[in-house]
Amino acid sequence: MPRRPLRRPAGHLPRHRVRRSALSASVTAVVLLAGSAAGGAFLVGRSPDSAPAAVASVSSASSPPAAAATSEEAGVDLDAVLAEAVAPLIGDARLSVAVLGDGDAIAAYGDSEAYDTASIVKVDVLAALLLLAQDEGRELNGAEHGYASAMIRRSDNASATRLWQVIGGAEGLDAANARLGLTATTAARAWGLTQTTASDQVRLLRAVFDTDGDSVLSADARAYVQELMGRVEADQQWGVSAAGTGWSLKNGWMPRTTTGLWDINSVGRVVAGGRTYLVAVLSDGHATKEAGISLVESVAEAAVSAVGAVSDAR
Repeated sequence: MPRRPLRRPAGHLPRHRVRRSALSASVTAVVLLAGSAAGGAFLVGRSPDSAPAAVASVSSASSPPAAAATSEEAGVDLDAVLAEAVAPLIGDARLSVAVLGDGDAIAAYGDSEAYDTASIVKVDVLAALLLLAQDEGRELNGAEHGYASAMIRRSDNASATRLWQVIGGAEGLDAANARLGLTATTAARAWGLTQTTASDQVRLLRAVFDTDGDSVLSADARAYVQELMGRVEADQQWGVSAAGTGWSLKNGWMPRTTTGLWDINSVGRVVAGGRTYLVAVLSDGHATKEAGISLVESVAEAAVSAVGAVSDAR
């Protein structure tokens, strides 16, 4: 596959989604539990051909970042603000959203229950791989680099399975998450069934984008993850990107075999109104993938708008 320019998109690129009003339908993420080349949750998989090139060397770091504050900031109950903005949009699906704006507090809605990660866990797997490389004092090798690119940009499941094995599976991911500051994520034997919360996904994004300046990931490692998240394939550029004009994201989508209903998730960084936001939307119970994407996008848009309005009022 020819490489694309490294420039992160500066605006809304064409996406296969239904147009919506300012506070209408929008949901992220997508990963299939079985059978698809992109987006599923596999225990094993045939690895794609490795690609050349290696990521820049990364230096070791040890202490985890401080957990982000939640809800209260400058006398404003951000959770209540978020609930007022997104609750009317949700309908029959189950959904949680978390947003970190220019303050220290994470605004969260529906954050008391965990959700399947589906393919958004691939960002976590890559972060764990980069921590492993840091600990071993090495760069990613050519094969790891190829798997990482395919896993994030194309949501390739076989590549994710190979790197899942490299990091030590569920135990390795849990160990990495303890260092990354995640407190409510539990790895599963099948990586796509890892359980997480929207707030924990924002904590992971905080480590990747280093909003605190104390990430355990090196600058080179963070830049690598950000670059891949900013260059996902065109048909996967839906989700939290609906909330801003600049974005770096990863989506996950997965139909559950027991119900036939869809998990739809989206996580990433967006720029809106001159401010940067870290956003995670997790959801399940959608009758179709398209309906889930529409809801996740509308919720992401409404959530960023609501949190941004609080900042504007200061």
